[in-house]
Amino acid sequence: MRALAAPLVAAGLITGCQTSAPQPQSTDPDLPPPLVAAVPIPDNAVADAVAKLDDLAEELMRKSGIPGMAVAVVHGGKTVYAKGFGVADVTTGRKVGPDTVFQLASISKSVTATVVAQQVGAGVVGWDTPIVSRLPWFALSDPAVTRMVTVGDMLAHRSGLPDHAGDVLEDIGFDRRTVLERLRQLPLEEFRTSYAYTNFGFTAGAEAVAVAAGKPWEELAEEALFEPLGMTSTSYRFADYERRPDRAVGHILIDGGYHPRFVRDPDAQAPAAGVSSSVNDMARWIALVLATGRHDGRQLVDEKALLAALTPQSVAARATEPAMRSGFYGYGFDISTSSAGRIEISHSGAFELGTGTNVMMLPSADVGIIALTNATPSGVAETLTAEFADLVQFGEIREDWYGLYREVFDEMAKPIGELAGKSPPPNPRPAAPLSSYVGTYQNDYWGPARVSAAEGGLRLALGRTLDVPLTHWDGNIFTFGLITENAPPGTISRATFDGDKLTLEYFDQFGKGTFRR
Repeated sequence: MRALAAPLVAAGLITGCQTSAPQPQSTDPDLPPPLVAAVPIPDNAVADAVAKLDDLAEELMRKSGIPGMAVAVVHGGKTVYAKGFGVADVTTGRKVGPDTVFQLASISKSVTATVVAQQVGAGVVGWDTPIVSRLPWFALSDPAVTRMVTVGDMLAHRSGLPDHAGDVLEDIGFDRRTVLERLRQLPLEEFRTSYAYTNFGFTAGAEAVAVAAGKPWEELAEEALFEPLGMTSTSYRFADYERRPDRAVGHILIDGGYHPRFVRDPDAQAPAAGVSSSVNDMARWIALVLATGRHDGRQLVDEKALLAALTPQSVAARATEPAMRSGFYGYGFDISTSSAGRIEISHSGAFELGTGTNVMMLPSADVGIIALTNATPSGVAETLTAEFADLVQFGEIREDWYGLYREVFDEMAKPIGELAGKSPPPNPRPAAPLSSYVGTYQNDYWGPARVSAAEGGLRLALGRTLDVPLTHWDGNIFTFGLITENAPPGTISRATFDGDKLTLEYFDQFGKGTFRR
């Protein structure tokens, strides 16, 4: 989807933060001021909040109409709540349970950062390892930045790559290596002082770590994290998700209802969005993070290496006035401070085609919650974790979180294109003979656009998967519709012919929408 975590941070709605051992709640004079929160946590706060989760979850299911959700809470190193709601697939009615496997989308970044921290602690790489020292074929548009950009830069979204660089290349079928190689064609913002959420930049960082470890990323994650934690239902491979008998199917919101019409295969950007898991498995990971890398009495992930991931590395949402709290990004984690003065760690995940997820941790209360849904994101997962955080910190829900999140997600779900929702002109100018438009139009970034005559009309083929009819609009302007991970339902693009030049509005990202025959 067109980013999830980053826009919500920018909107001031997603919070996140560092982790540490449980922090004392008193005003002990020996407690360092940075560890003192503004509001003490109420007695029995976590237990009381957990007791309300059934009602909160069921109410959100009712209001939103989403098919299914699973929720887990970890406190004191133990899973204290794990439950499923609704159905995994509306066509079968199969129920969701705590072992149902969901696609996590961008929560995968936090899991990836944990794997990288394990490798940093083992001395395989450092957060400051240059990408090209492990991926000599990789480049960005500035040779100086190419030499300097590090694993940490990529996992903190501070490389200078534009927002969501490469995502639409994946949408039209290109594989991981092809997308990563084409990033060099994109313009860069300021190196290390700008922030832009980039799935494939993040993936490049993980790929460098995998090469340093001498094994594919998917295998490295299993050996470094999933197997030691006993996360037997967790994988970065889409094929593993598809094989799970108890899996939540993605449902897209179309015409006011949720339907399992599309399948989201995120293998190309697996380190950024490819994890599938259950809330029971993810509870094990949350416990590890809250315990600063310890599991079963041993230090599985080096505490210092993990701390780097869980503390600010980039300003993700700069305050717009002096009294406002800014939002930060570590390595794969959102970081912010709640109105109670407590650090929160979080990340959201979203697939337009049918996944909405959120994880939130309050280290000072030694508690974390994860909510996974199988529907186009509507703010349900974020609302539930925010309500839970309010209950833990204040004993009451203090905001209309669902209303706030719905506003953000509704905006993200709007169709793309200047002609979206508009009617064709009543008396359009005629097109030229269709044969005059037929041909192959070249573009270095997107690859060739192939226009062919078919059944009395025209078709456009681009990449490995896009093949759509062109509908005449006016004169030399045609249109085509598409629904992809980054194109919500209702998206319409213009295709404008001008002699041997073809301009595709939807693909004019970064000024690269011109194709020449």
